[in-house]
Amino acid sequence: MLLGKVFKKALYLFFVPGFSFLTSQNKLQAQTITDVAAKVNVFLGTSGDHGQLSPAASYPLSMLSIGPQTYPKLHAGYENSARKFEGFTHNRFEGVGCKGSGGILLIKPYIKDEPQSELIKTSESAKPGYYSVAFANKVKAEMAVFEKSGIHRYTFPNRSGNGFYFDLSHTLGNSFVAEEHQLQGNSLSGWIESKTTCNVGKYRLYYHLQFNGDVKWDKTGAHELVAKVIGDKAMEVKVSMSSVSVAHAKADQFAGSFDELQMRSYNAWNVMLNRIGVKGNPEREDLFYSLLYRTLQSPYEISEKDGSFSTTKGTLEKSKEMMYNGWAIWDNYRTQLPLLSIGWPEKYQGMVTSIANLYKNGKKDYATQYEPSNTVRTEHAGVVLLDAYRKGYKVNFNNITDSLMAEVDRLDFSSPDKALESSYDTWALSEILAIQKNKTLSEKYKQKALEYKAYWNKDFKDLSKPDVDRMQARGLYQGTIWQYRWFVPFDVKGLIELTGGMQNYTAQLDQFFNNDLYNHANEPDLQVPLMYNASPEPWKSQELMHRIAVDTVIQYYFNDNSRGIDPFIDVIYKNTPKAYIRTMDDDAGAMSAWYIFTSLGFSPACVGWPVYYLNVPLFESAEIRWTDKKAFKIQVENFSDANKYIKKVKLNGKEIDRNYITQKDIMDGGTLLIIASDQPDMSWGVTNQWVSELK
Repeated sequence: MLLGKVFKKALYLFFVPGFSFLTSQNKLQAQTITDVAAKVNVFLGTSGDHGQLSPAASYPLSMLSIGPQTYPKLHAGYENSARKFEGFTHNRFEGVGCKGSGGILLIKPYIKDEPQSELIKTSESAKPGYYSVAFANKVKAEMAVFEKSGIHRYTFPNRSGNGFYFDLSHTLGNSFVAEEHQLQGNSLSGWIESKTTCNVGKYRLYYHLQFNGDVKWDKTGAHELVAKVIGDKAMEVKVSMSSVSVAHAKADQFAGSFDELQMRSYNAWNVMLNRIGVKGNPEREDLFYSLLYRTLQSPYEISEKDGSFSTTKGTLEKSKEMMYNGWAIWDNYRTQLPLLSIGWPEKYQGMVTSIANLYKNGKKDYATQYEPSNTVRTEHAGVVLLDAYRKGYKVNFNNITDSLMAEVDRLDFSSPDKALESSYDTWALSEILAIQKNKTLSEKYKQKALEYKAYWNKDFKDLSKPDVDRMQARGLYQGTIWQYRWFVPFDVKGLIELTGGMQNYTAQLDQFFNNDLYNHANEPDLQVPLMYNASPEPWKSQELMHRIAVDTVIQYYFNDNSRGIDPFIDVIYKNTPKAYIRTMDDDAGAMSAWYIFTSLGFSPACVGWPVYYLNVPLFESAEIRWTDKKAFKIQVENFSDANKYIKKVKLNGKEIDRNYITQKDIMDGGTLLIIASDQPDMSWGVTNQWVSELK
């Protein structure tokens, strides 16, 4: 069994500090483009708590998204089944919890001089970069977004009495803080300050809004305005946003027509989505690209064209590389960020630098006191930086070591889940200090990380207690004792010993899955289906990954304790508004990226190590293509949904007996051939395993 410590030595041969595989962005995007954006269903997961997504017009990694605000408010600002609209807002953080994030700068069209008249939906349509809706009062609204600029286009049924109502204090989650605005002719500009997700910290966005025709402004409340249309010209509203200044927002405004902007947005989505190609069942292809679309919504590009960006201290800096904000690291460090590290390396380097910069500007678990965009949570950022470094990305640890140590020193170990989560961050710091050749401090934090064993023995060892399958037992935030007990990704070898050895480890995994204790609606146990890869039965992981991705499963809802009452019995990933399991937020692409990885046939073994466990892909062929001349191809021999087990694996024509591949294997390009079978091969993947170890 090839353990983490042994593998660590081999990694340094491949991932030399300072080594980078990155080339210019233009080179990386010189790929053949097909219209896969047409496969995207932007309404997936837009009904209730089945994803908390919206069909807003958006642009890849843009802070601006213009979308419908329905009544009553939901996390994403939109409910697919709702008919009553409050108007349209200009940002949102897709798929996150609390009471949502964003929903600022509400604009509502009206007719007959009635700003408070109702908008009742009769039909709607959308595609990447574009959204349209028609109302019972014969008003039609369209919107499109390109980079940080967007255009609304409104068609009214009559020539007079039309106008627009603005609520500058509107937010999701009642998180408004302050705003200032200026009126000049047909334009409205200013800034809006709001609280971030879960109301921790604040962010400020600057905007510039311009009508294409004459309007008369009236103030109707403290933060409410009405723009009455003068004349009978069809109305367009251009809007742009910046985290730097109104001047930058104005400079970002798109100069062309609505149709041109819409076309450029759609083409940009095609460029991003074409980075990964799949071939197989057409309906599954549609689902794949609908979910891939969701992995490319955030983080947000905050840099301006002149290199200016706002830091989390509210000061302005300049950078030659694109800078980002808008993080949900506690959720998407597991899947979405690793996927970005593979598919879009030309963007991921800027993300890595931006995460490192958080430590220079007062990073906290959720958000700092001032953010350049709406954001969610940043726990495990140190793990992401370690992971990026070992994948060949540049990370200047010397500038942030003190901040990393200060963060770990204030971590909370007070509840069972926090004890394990905090131990993961402590392990990452120990590894970072080892990279810096600081043996003394590295050893200090390694010993602190190893204290997880005491916490584990106290709360997770004994499975006979009656509360082990109950939500929030013993102060857990989310998940159960059963679900959290597996969360030791950095030391699975040690976890096996804690369970009483390999036989007990596999028997307890069997008990966990056979009794439907696994919960895919939330992330605490998301890695557990892969954990048979550390056992003599890796074929069970292969079966589980396939089952969870495409088969009917039994799940119990994570936010109640009604085991045996109204369980979820269905396929989790569906291309419908009521996708996922009830209560299953997409969490900034975390759940979507899990499906993308599973579809491609490999998934992160432990974030912090550039290693991916293998499974049979969901398509007969797939490829990650950075250019027309460089790609990583995945092919399946004997492909069938019944053939979910690995019989043999070849990498670039050479058979490999290991149950994993590395980041370098992928980024070097080549071909991975997986020979599938309908029967498990008990001998494959058991002699050359990768298992994390801390000792």
